[in-house]
Order: sequence, then C-alpha cells, then structure tokens
Amino acid sequence: MIGFNTLYQAVRRTSMLAVTTLTVLTLASCATHDSPLATAQSPRPIGPVTSNEWYATGQQQADQRQQQTDNHHRAKNLVLVIGDGMGITTLTAGRIFSGQQLGLSGEDFAMSFETLPYSALVKTYNTDQQTPDSAGTMTALVTGTKTRAGVLSVSPAVIRGDCASGKDQALDTLMDLALAQGKGTGVVTTTRLTHATPAATYAHSVERNWENDSQLTPAARAAGCEDIATQLVHSDLDIALGGGLAQFLPATEGGARQSGDLTDTWQQRPDHHLLTTPAALRTADLSYGQWLGLFAPSHLPYVDDRGEQTPGLLDMTQAAVQRLSHNPKGYVLVIEAGRIDHAHHAGNGYRALKETEELHQTVAWLLQSLDLDNTLLLVTADHSHTLTLAGYPTRGNPMTALVTGNDAHGHPSTEPDRLADGQHYTSMNYRNGPGAVTLPRPAITAAEVRAPDYRQQALVPMEAETHGGEDVAVYGAGPWSDLLGGTLEQHWLFHLMRHALTVETAPEQATVAH
Repeated sequence: MIGFNTLYQAVRRTSMLAVTTLTVLTLASCATHDSPLATAQSPRPIGPVTSNEWYATGQQQADQRQQQTDNHHRAKNLVLVIGDGMGITTLTAGRIFSGQQLGLSGEDFAMSFETLPYSALVKTYNTDQQTPDSAGTMTALVTGTKTRAGVLSVSPAVIRGDCASGKDQALDTLMDLALAQGKGTGVVTTTRLTHATPAATYAHSVERNWENDSQLTPAARAAGCEDIATQLVHSDLDIALGGGLAQFLPATEGGARQSGDLTDTWQQRPDHHLLTTPAALRTADLSYGQWLGLFAPSHLPYVDDRGEQTPGLLDMTQAAVQRLSHNPKGYVLVIEAGRIDHAHHAGNGYRALKETEELHQTVAWLLQSLDLDNTLLLVTADHSHTLTLAGYPTRGNPMTALVTGNDAHGHPSTEPDRLADGQHYTSMNYRNGPGAVTLPRPAITAAEVRAPDYRQQALVPMEAETHGGEDVAVYGAGPWSDLLGGTLEQHWLFHLMRHALTVETAPEQATVAH
C-alpha cells in the first residue's frame, strides 16, 4: 500500500499546491483593501457552483480520506506551530479573508494547515482559570502538565510571583527532550522572545512578566530568581529569532535592564552569534553555531507596518529550518504567530486576520519543504478570543466591510444593511474590549470599517479585549498524527509529541526486487 505521507503530498500537489504557492509568491501584489470583493455585490464564487460540482468535490474529498494510511514510525523532526489567540472564529474569518485577498469569495477557501489530514478540538483552561492565559497554556503544550495562569514551565504547586515557591518546581520541556536525543532546537516568534509563549520553551519562572531584571521584585532577587532574558542567553537553543532587544540591553544603551548587556554575554559564548537585521539573517552562515536574532526593541511590528528592516515570520522560519536541518539527528522547532493575539486585544480584527494570513503563508512553505514521512507537524492555538461572526452577510462579503445581505430572492443587495437603529454593522465584532459602544450606537461608514486600525464594535467596555475560554483546534500530519481526534486536554498534545519522538519502531523490512 502507498504510504500515507507519499499519497498526502501527491494529493496536495494536485489539489492545493497551486493555491498555496500563489498565496506565498503573489499575495504582495494582490489588492487588500482594494480587492474586487470590496464592492457591495460579491463576484461569482470561484469554485463549486452547481449541485453537481458540489457533489463531485465532496466525493473527491471522501475518496482521498479513504486512501489515508497511518505513519507509526519515530519522528526525526517536530515542528509545533502556534497561532497565539487563533480561536475557531479567527480560523473561519482568516480563511475567508485569505481567500478574498486572492480574488476568491473566501468561504470555500482552505488555509494551508486546514488541509492537514488529522484534527481535533483542544481544551485550554488553566488549573486556576476557566479562561486561560498564554503562559499556562503554552506550559501545558511543552511540558505535558497543566499549570497556573501567569507561570512558565513550573508546576501548579507554585504561587505566582513568589520566587521561593518555585524551588524544585521546574518542569522538563520539549526542548529538554530534544537535547537529550541530541537534536537541534529552535524558537521563532513575532513577539518578544521573552514573551510568555516562546519563553515557556526554555525558561522556568513563577512570573511571566519577569522578562528582564528590572521587573524582578526585591524578594525575587534576594531569592536568586533569574529573569527570562537571562535564562535565554544561558539556554542551549540553536536558534532563537524574534523581537525583544530591549530586554537584553541596559537602560544606558536604550534597553530595559538595570544592568548588564546580555547580547555581549551571548556572544562571549563559543560560536554564539547575534543578528539584528534581515540582511544579516540572509547572509549568515547558518550551518553551524548558535544564533540569537533580535529584530525589534519589543514585538515585531504588525505585517502591514514592517519595513525592510524587519523580517517576517516566513523569513525567520526559513532561516530556522535551514539552521536546524544541519543536525543529522533531527530537530524540534516551535513557531509562534504571536501578534494575532495582540491585534485581538486591541479590538482590531483586520490586523488579527493579516497576522493569521502570514501564518497560513508560513505553513504553506513548511508543507512544501518538510518531509512529512519523518516530521511531525502540529498547528494549533494556545487559546481563543471573543471575536464573533454574526449577521447574514451575502456570500463573498469582504471580511472587513459593512454587512451587505441578500434580498428577498436570495440575491446580493445593492446597499449595506441597516439595523433597526438605522445604522450599519459589520460581521466581525467582539464580546468586550476598547471598541465598546453605548446607545445610541454610533454611525459607521464603509471607508471607516476598511481602515487597518479600525476597532470593531464591542459590547462590554474594557481597556483591552480578553481571551475566550472555548476550545481551539489542532491540525496535524506526519508520524503518529492519526492519534488526533475528538476533544483533547491541551497537555495531552505534549504526550503525542513525546511519543512520536521516542517511540521504538520495528526496523524497516528490506524491499525485495521482483
């Protein structure tokens, strides 16, 4: 029987490769706010239209599923991709948005990772919170143990912010497992490298906000706790790329630290190198050594705000894979699209979808570059947000536009809908956040809601929009990914990854020539 991953790659090349390649290579030249879909009436959808076409595409998908075979070999490599805050509603909106940037109606589009053969729902609660934070959820993913909100890769027995309570409570992580096997290790993020999600992979802390030494309490200093940036420069990561330069520099050099230049500390270690520009990243000899890339004082700018001096998620991912692929024993790589979360906190749906689109593009490249016969690829989120999709927009209604519905005959209306209060509305809104409105609801215009910085209307006023407590999705391909299914506890995903990396498999039987 044909191996699953061989078949899977063949199917992808015939059904999805054209779309994903087009997304990666030509999206920059496609219109965003000036898309053909920006008109009140949407164009004819590209894809199935007639009942026969819908039936045929459904049958094709069913046939492909029936040909899947499981891969139960040990994984040489592991790539864990996190869309921070990429809940189910963000997935749906991101799918439609990404398709619309290519001139499609969007609803029947599939982001690259949505084509992976196995998936499940994942519970995200922390041991002390119904709606979680990123420190606790990422700890669950990389240690196999649920823990408290606000703490990094330490057990739930600690008291948040109490340094002494963290003694002997550190948990082994995926990176520790990789190092024990002689594998390479890497972290890529669009946030500060010291931010909660990436930090959980290498740091142990009872307080996620101790990113530099100026944020330690006097009691923490007296008890000997190290800030997160210090823990990174003392780690064994082969490559770490993201933002957060200020966390490594003293205030006298424009940084945030009380004392010490950690970039010097890093570079004083043998074969340890610092990168601060995309040009340096492109020209670096990544065949050896340990690499720290700090490309912004804090988080990397949002996709639309990056200039030539800031690499994107795809640039950094490509560099990390290049570096780690030199290890003959394989590697573990964690990739985070972290600013999806930040845009949601700001109540800014457009930027959240642009960051999701960048993740889609990055995974599209991974699917063309990785060998899924020996690489386990998982794509998931650490938690959700309060974004909602509502109303009755017509098929192909631009995700960031006013809602235009259908008339009594099911045809697109010629003007955006108005509600009983006489005002227009958008399909994306938030349960809470800085976009909250009071009655009478203010008027919104077509131009206003298409602006990149527009904050969708919200119900409950809050300085920042909050996380959501519902389940998130996980998608997988590669060794042992067929174990995904149903609704899973978040920390269980670590045990799937551990099993795939360590399982003993029978030796391959020799192929007999006929």
